[in-house]
Amino acid sequence: MAKVQFYGTGRRKKSVARVRLVPGNGNVVINERSIDEYFGLETLKVICKQPMVLTETIGKFNAVVTVRGGGFTGQAGAIRLGIARALLKADGTFRSPLKKAGFLTRDPRMKERKKYGLKKARRAPQFSKR
Repeated sequence: MAKVQFYGTGRRKKSVARVRLVPGNGNVVINERSIDEYFGLETLKVICKQPMVLTETIGKFNAVVTVRGGGFTGQAGAIRLGIARALLKADGTFRSPLKKAGFLTRDPRMKERKKYGLKKARRAPQFSKR
């Protein structure tokens, strides 16, 4: 008997999260570690679980996540988008609340490229009169 699984991919900055939702009791496993082990900050844990809390599916699905690239905040945002997309495949009626909350919108903001003559994207070398 095949298990029912729902997939979703989320991206944010340089982070890419592949999310698999399977029926379960609400555990979130990220890169084979529990969410409590993986994220130190409570806000990042809350961000990851937001779509499940909104749709009241926190105790119905386990999320198995593989995430690569970027920093912790970007990874949390990518996981949120991936979970939201997977929930949409699980049940199409979730589209309206997820869309209204902004969980189905990919954040387009990226790191600005470094320009020549500058130290970073906008940071100029220190000016000295003499």
